[in-house]
Amino acid sequence: MRAQIASLLPTNTVDRPGWAVDIHAAFVALEIKPNLQNICAVIAVTEQESSVRADPSVPNLGRIAWEEIDRRAERLGVPKFAVHVALKLSSPTGKSYGERIDAVTTERELSEIFEDFIAMVPLGKRLLADWNPVRTGGAMQVSIAFAERHVQEHPYPFSTTNSIRHEVFTRRGGMYFGIAHLLGYPATYDKLIYRFADFNAGRYASRNAAFQNAASLASGKPLDLDGDLLRQGDDDTAKPGSTELAVRSISKALDMNHQAIRRALEQGGSQEFDRTLLYTRMFELADRLERQPLPRALIPRIVLHSPKITRKLTTEWFATRVDERHRRCLVRAAVPTVPERM
Repeated sequence: MRAQIASLLPTNTVDRPGWAVDIHAAFVALEIKPNLQNICAVIAVTEQESSVRADPSVPNLGRIAWEEIDRRAERLGVPKFAVHVALKLSSPTGKSYGERIDAVTTERELSEIFEDFIAMVPLGKRLLADWNPVRTGGAMQVSIAFAERHVQEHPYPFSTTNSIRHEVFTRRGGMYFGIAHLLGYPATYDKLIYRFADFNAGRYASRNAAFQNAASLASGKPLDLDGDLLRQGDDDTAKPGSTELAVRSISKALDMNHQAIRRALEQGGSQEFDRTLLYTRMFELADRLERQPLPRALIPRIVLHSPKITRKLTTEWFATRVDERHRRCLVRAAVPTVPERM
């Protein structure tokens, strides 16, 4: 199996046997079948996110970091010059924090700088507290918050003295958590492209976008098909979002009260939503009104925003690009190759 994984990796991958070992170990630890479809799915996402590099470099990362620092300072009412003065202090490496930021090329390096700054400088605790702005990392650019949540339910299977944040930036940890995010949940999708979209937009976002589409058609109210069933924010329990309001508007046709609708929508982040009365009745109603079965999965319509993104990109763009890479990987599998010695 490791030989097969190595043979499917791009030919310019450095240390293909090592990558194969870590990918295979993640499949085994997560109890996910390492079949051809799944292996190529993992490789496709990794190619898209990092060109199969454990700690990929990010163009202009120093500039991006300074802009993020300045935005954070402004939100907290801290004068920009005070922050820049603080960052001239010497760090544990002997260089100033500012010098290290200027020279930074990877998210791992930037994360370590912020950790040093938070721990060593009084202003760091006030400015950033526990909020490290590096939120994704590793070869699959997996969310660090996801990795930290994952280990609360599934203990990390590998021996390490590092924090989970640090593990995400290793090849082993980055692949483990990335594969868990991509494949480690049950879904009834008939095409992998919806998992690729979920990887970008959040688990079950494609299913939820299809539900929003059905709710929009049944209620006659336009909705953003973004996969978010509930309004996000601190006051989300007090103010229902557009999807919830659309569903409420046809509560009589669904024969459900507002409380039951809310309870069902709260399950939008799990497979259980598929089994709710709301999900079943919504599609029964919408299918009947449209006189045809509606899709049960749609790629969410989301415009991607990140300091690292310099052009207009969407979840559809991401999912389509990964799907193309997945197809190319399957083609490679059909052409016999001689893998490197393991």
